[in-house]
Amino acid sequence: MEQVADRVWLVRGGIPRTMNVYLIEDEGGMTMFDAGISDMPKRLMSAADKHGGIKRIVLGHSHPDHRGAAGKVAESTGAKIHCHRSEVDDAESDGGMHYFRFSRLPLRPGRFAMPLLLKIWDGGPLKIDEVLDEGDEVAGFQVVHVPGHAPGMIALYRESDGIVLSSDAVYTVDPLTGIPGRPRVPLDGFNLDTEVAKASLLKLSALSPKTLFPGHAKPLSEDTTAVLEELGHKGGILPHK
Repeated sequence: MEQVADRVWLVRGGIPRTMNVYLIEDEGGMTMFDAGISDMPKRLMSAADKHGGIKRIVLGHSHPDHRGAAGKVAESTGAKIHCHRSEVDDAESDGGMHYFRFSRLPLRPGRFAMPLLLKIWDGGPLKIDEVLDEGDEVAGFQVVHVPGHAPGMIALYRESDGIVLSSDAVYTVDPLTGIPGRPRVPLDGFNLDTEVAKASLLKLSALSPKTLFPGHAKPLSEDTTAVLEELGHKGGILPHK
């Protein structure tokens, strides 16, 4: 577990360790933002126990690699599971797999491997206890609805220090190889609507964030607002300057 900002801790999972789950110090315990993959519950609960345990689980979205540990953590701790109201149906069913288009992935091996990996990473359907909406407060952060990658994907924004926990609004890793790289819009094959996903990046850029902590790999902390704006307009992968 690594402290990455005031009251915010990062726990990494997966091989390589590019699955990010954020633990936010909250009144009476920790709020967990995103829930990683199915082999992470023990690691997450152990990390949170140092700060009062996990009292609430907030899904950035419900894709299998972001809800994987939620069910077991909730069962073990009694934590309530929250997500945006537009994400409830997918969280309680297939995690959005019904709109994935694996045939559009650029690497042939990934078209065959990703469906299997997502099944391994998934912890299964969840029971959502409470819904969130744009502008709601979560552990000192503001909920920002950033659809496109998923219908009810949210980011958490804290105005006091300009940080954003962005779930999968932006990748700083190649999702098919696990190799860190230049910032990019999520691949079309994994998105509900890529054009809407790009518009959500412009929405985040309008907040003028200083540092963006994504759902995978390393944070974006240099020219963050400009990077989000460029990706929102152009899409794809941020080109070399």
